[in-house]
Amino acid sequence: MDNRAEVREFLVSRRAKITPQQAGMPDVGTRRVPGLRRAEVAALAGVSVEYYAKLERGALGGVSASVLDAIARALQLDDAERAHLFHLAHAADGTSAGMRPRRRAGKRWTPRPSLQWVLDRFTAAAIVRNGRMDLLACNHLGRAMHASLYDTTVADPNGGRGAVERPNFARFTFLDLDAAHDFYPDWDGAADTCVAILRTEAGRDPHDKDLHDLVGELSTRSEEFRRRWGSHNVRYHGAGTKHFHHRDVGDLELAYESVDLISDPGLTLTLYVAEPASSTARALDLLASWTATAPHARATP
Repeated sequence: MDNRAEVREFLVSRRAKITPQQAGMPDVGTRRVPGLRRAEVAALAGVSVEYYAKLERGALGGVSASVLDAIARALQLDDAERAHLFHLAHAADGTSAGMRPRRRAGKRWTPRPSLQWVLDRFTAAAIVRNGRMDLLACNHLGRAMHASLYDTTVADPNGGRGAVERPNFARFTFLDLDAAHDFYPDWDGAADTCVAILRTEAGRDPHDKDLHDLVGELSTRSEEFRRRWGSHNVRYHGAGTKHFHHRDVGDLELAYESVDLISDPGLTLTLYVAEPASSTARALDLLASWTATAPHARATP
């Protein structure tokens, strides 16, 4: 990925989202493009127009943290967008190489026995994924909940004899459209979130070849992905509520909490739980009972 182009498109897209009214600036003259002018962002950030124009052309290498903070405030960036700007700056000056995860979960990664024991102790649906949206590990209920994802996983032509491609949320969302639209009642929201997570990861670890390959594949095969990728939206995905439709137990409204695994940099553990005594809680109890008694049930992908 071209860092200068990434910087340019990110800053231009953020500038286009801020109206003069939101920024407390007078709205004068005819605006040829949406959002703020470069001169207005420069004034808000306390830098010269020439200097901001240079930054927006992609020249972030060596820019001080105080200037990046000023730009973030001027563009009203949220926490995820501010972090993304700093990651782009680190990539521009070469420091991101020392900040990347010391190891990545590769195609043959398997969870440590102790990690799988931890997952299996949760009564909630539990999964582990990486920033590329590969589903790497889960407990029995997590696997049962994501049955549609596993059903659409295909043989991996590069994985050797008998190997299968890891379940991947992004491929599922954009390439298995019938199953994905059924699984995600709000498919557009799920698609937006998926791409924002990938874009965030691309800024955090710009040297991840597998991520580059995934983005290239999805951009080639899905116009919906390509359009969203061009929006340069990023987000943190720590907690919230999601809606799913499970083919066996129906609609599910689940709260989720996600935490980064300190022992495995780049991996995230997510737990899904239902409101006690709700219809979703009863549906999950039913799914859990089926999973516990199924002779073929197994937790790991």
